[in-house]
Amino acid sequence: MAKVIMIQGTMSGVGKSLLCAGLCRIFAQDGYRTAPFKSQNMALNSFITKEGLEMGRAQVMQAEAAGIEPSVCMNPILLKPTTDVGSQVIVNGEVLGNMPAKEYFAYKKKLVPEIKKAFLKLSEQADIIVIEGAGSPAEINLKENDIVNMGMAELVDAPVLLAGDIDRGGVFAQLLGTLLLLEERERDRVCGLIINKFRGDKSILDPGIRMLEEKGHVPVAGVVPYMHLSLEDEDSLTDRFAKKRKGAIDLAVIHFPRISNFTDFDVFEQNPDVSVRYVTGTAELSDPDLILLPGSKNTMGDLKWMRENGLEAAIKKKAATTVIFGICGGYQMLGECIEDPYGVEEGGKMRGMELLPTRTVLKKEKTRTQEEVVLPEISGVLSGLSGKKAWGYEIHMGDTKGCGEASENKLPVVLSKGNVYGSYLHGIFDENGIAGEVIAALAEQKGISCDTGEMMDYAAFKETQYNKLADTLREYLDMDHIYSILREARITETP
Repeated sequence: MAKVIMIQGTMSGVGKSLLCAGLCRIFAQDGYRTAPFKSQNMALNSFITKEGLEMGRAQVMQAEAAGIEPSVCMNPILLKPTTDVGSQVIVNGEVLGNMPAKEYFAYKKKLVPEIKKAFLKLSEQADIIVIEGAGSPAEINLKENDIVNMGMAELVDAPVLLAGDIDRGGVFAQLLGTLLLLEERERDRVCGLIINKFRGDKSILDPGIRMLEEKGHVPVAGVVPYMHLSLEDEDSLTDRFAKKRKGAIDLAVIHFPRISNFTDFDVFEQNPDVSVRYVTGTAELSDPDLILLPGSKNTMGDLKWMRENGLEAAIKKKAATTVIFGICGGYQMLGECIEDPYGVEEGGKMRGMELLPTRTVLKKEKTRTQEEVVLPEISGVLSGLSGKKAWGYEIHMGDTKGCGEASENKLPVVLSKGNVYGSYLHGIFDENGIAGEVIAALAEQKGISCDTGEMMDYAAFKETQYNKLADTLREYLDMDHIYSILREARITETP
């Protein structure tokens, strides 16, 4: 059985995902077969494996850090919020159904056998499994039948490192308060504390650290500095949405209420001349060089939101002179109409933005595929993409066809009309210099020069970020202590 360690946090957003990724990279660098695991993830950024199964992107990022292929057994339960009080429940990569929060809370204990099965399968392939918790283990209202924090730790007998976020303030209260609210058997499982996102002189913290260890009876395993990295973060807590800087090439992403898979645009952020802004209204839209319509967990609802707040009209007006690119849900919105005969989203029929000659019918079954394609002949500003190889994955509930004479023909992987482009392919910009080609074309249209050389190999760029993360954690974490607390997983009967 693989050895295990678990990262839990005092709250959401303390940096659990990156800490897990960093440990995955360190253990892999040290010669161990390493894999990430999160029993239950709530996220709208998801990924499709080679087998056509759906999982959260946080564990995909951690698998990349470990140098292994993502597998759905790393994230057996994925919750994708559809409303403020309900989610689509995905188990082992396939849709189980939509459930209100209260119904899922009562149901989730039935999923423990699936969690065990996934963990055991992963354990056959790994020497060390790095487990990520969710939120806080001290949420008293959620502790009953917990399957993702201390419940998960008990299920596999994992030692726990508890992380707090000093950047938000009150880190000593975060850590001590969490320990206080844990039951004795849970506190005994906490083998180290991590103070994360520190800015400043660590010596100033020393008196607090001594008191923290005295009162908490748990050693501090490290004080990790605030790191400036270009890696994926938890989609519900990302700070990307707050960035408003305008670069020489300005990209505006429409921030839908149910935005999903906005990781499609991370590749553009590595170029300092390019700004990626997330906008929610016409006043923020301004005059970007490229408008991006991302994926959506509720395409019809988000199109209605754009229609009501004036963004749809503003985008349609700019389409004559500005490049517009829709992916997945955004692609569906750009068409003539969206029909929902089975009540998958809103039901009924809805007029689209009428910028592309397509018609989408929402289906009961989800399309889930990975693809490697050669891009078709593309017209307009982005004609330089024609013939380039692209890799990505499709994940959508709709079937999109052409309108008019071409209605029976299979649509190309990228459909273009004037300045408007659409595709179902998530990750289309990530490889083979496609992002650089897009930026170069926009720069040429604008009459300026822009260095896109560093955008040619996004995978290599991410490798530098994972190594930087691992180097930082090696320097500031007590890795001898962390290695000493690793122990072989032992599956128990109940969490």
